[in-house]
Amino acid sequence: MSDIQLLPQVRNFLQRDLAHFIDGQYRFGTNKTGIPIVNPADGETITHIAAADMNDISTAVESSRNAFKGSWANISPYRRGVLLNRLADLIEANGEELAQLETLCSGKSIHLSRMFEVGQSAIFLRYYAGWATKINGETMTPSFPSIGGEQYTALTRREPVGVVVGIVPWNFSVMIGVWKIAAALVTGCTLILKPSEFTPLTLLRLAELAIEAGIPAGTLNVVNGTGEVGKALIEHPHIAKVSFTGSVPTGIKVGQAAMASDLTRVTLELGGKNAAVLLPDADVDAAVAGLVQTGYVHQGQVCAAPERVYVHRDRLEEVIAAFIRSLKQITIGSPLDEEVQYGPLANQPQFNKVMQCLKIAQQECQVVFGGKALDRPGYFIEPTLLLANSAQDRMLHEETFGPIITLLPYDDIDELPNLINDSPFGLTASIWSNDLSTILQLIPKIETGTVYVNMHTYLDPAVPFGGIKSSGVGREFGSAFIEDYTELKSVIIRY
Repeated sequence: MSDIQLLPQVRNFLQRDLAHFIDGQYRFGTNKTGIPIVNPADGETITHIAAADMNDISTAVESSRNAFKGSWANISPYRRGVLLNRLADLIEANGEELAQLETLCSGKSIHLSRMFEVGQSAIFLRYYAGWATKINGETMTPSFPSIGGEQYTALTRREPVGVVVGIVPWNFSVMIGVWKIAAALVTGCTLILKPSEFTPLTLLRLAELAIEAGIPAGTLNVVNGTGEVGKALIEHPHIAKVSFTGSVPTGIKVGQAAMASDLTRVTLELGGKNAAVLLPDADVDAAVAGLVQTGYVHQGQVCAAPERVYVHRDRLEEVIAAFIRSLKQITIGSPLDEEVQYGPLANQPQFNKVMQCLKIAQQECQVVFGGKALDRPGYFIEPTLLLANSAQDRMLHEETFGPIITLLPYDDIDELPNLINDSPFGLTASIWSNDLSTILQLIPKIETGTVYVNMHTYLDPAVPFGGIKSSGVGREFGSAFIEDYTELKSVIIRY
């Protein structure tokens, strides 16, 4: 097994002085503090990126405001859709470069980078582009009494909220970045992206491609830095909305800061401790294959991934045996190796967090498979399967965002709603069964934003996605995003 050859343009990109992309060009500012960008497969620094200061932030906001009121405002809805489709074309045309950059800084399998960060990003972008000419108000007839023969009519308009800040996590930087770009731009807003300090490279390249696509300078700006930069952007008085994807603790801080800053609108797509339920009739091999695929993809660093699995006690040993067979077949190694399925965790802090989770697990649970770090460079942890001792075990309640699935047996289907809902989270859940009657009875009892049946984690641009409880506020995809990026203006006319 060996790594693929890096493209010359990837090597050249890593050699460039990288900072912020503002008003159609790179801006280096006055802050010379460099943030190291580390390859999680070997722990080596591949490049550095400058952190923004207040001057950079102010310049980005002013650039975005100018585009919102000028160049982007003057482009017709049809033309916006054309430009977003052109950006999708360029994402595909430069797909291998984007995929390699993403894998280098996130540890994501090159297959996954190609399929999701490139392929799915283009698909989602094209879907959103189709909404550009379909953002409509409505007309109505008021019931005001006519005193002197006058008449009344009324209408509503959907108007863009203004400058949006999009804060993007490190797990799927291109794809989640594209969701925010598409939602903001198609509704007529402009966007400032703040990538994770661990994975900023691909979004900088994407901003370059946006200019190449013909999107006006300032419509999409990228500002880099740590959480302090995000905080400064959120609190800026000219920011109209914040769209944040990330952890629950940070999301709560983002929401509080946004509300404290003149009631700035906010969409929060946060974490989950997602449940999967195998009903007594479940096809064990199919269910386990699906859960291994979605629970350990990108080393479990997926907000919607299944982390806790409830299995009827009569099927428990069968399910454990199927998991072990599947986990033994996983090929672990460099994410740039096309024969590898499973790579490192994305960064040192996440590695430390998951190791702490494993320490707790070894005290409370039975480790069925894996459970330790691999003795090699980089941030590698074995895919891990746990068997909980009770429904109160912490690994059934605390999000790991890592390669850990915890099993718990149940005895009666009536137990399942309480087991599933005994969580502060409410992002996704899945039911594995062909018993349609029981499935339909369970669905309304499950407190999550999405319920999957005989599948898990899959996202489609036509289907709204988001969480309830601590898993977030607002929805992405479908037509649901339009409400979050537009203001509803009522107009009443007397004639």
